[in-house]
Amino acid sequence: MITNVAAAVLYVGDQEEALAFYRDTLAFDVVTDADMGGGARWIEVRPRGAQTSIVLSAAAAFGRTPGEGAYLTFAADDVAATVAELRSRGATVSDPISEPWGTYATVDAPDGHHLQFHERPDR
Repeated sequence: MITNVAAAVLYVGDQEEALAFYRDTLAFDVVTDADMGGGARWIEVRPRGAQTSIVLSAAAAFGRTPGEGAYLTFAADDVAATVAELRSRGATVSDPISEPWGTYATVDAPDGHHLQFHERPDR
């Protein structure tokens, strides 16, 4: 039986650059970093304590274009504090936007990916 989403794949142009961003800027944990053979590498990261991972897949190795893949939204306890923290690490982050469904912001990631993080209004 299916129990949860295991991973989402993001196609990236430079796995080292993507790994540095997710590990160092977003402070994600590295779940797996393994040679797949034939020049391919499996890099899997996730937010601390999360079940779902992100696979940073080399676009060229799979006939894809960097930036192609999933649009990701992460939960955050405090969007304003997260914006400040990410900016202190050098990330390009939007100002928080409040909507009836919650408050959110976006952070620019390598290869044109834009990641969203939000907090629900009941927090």
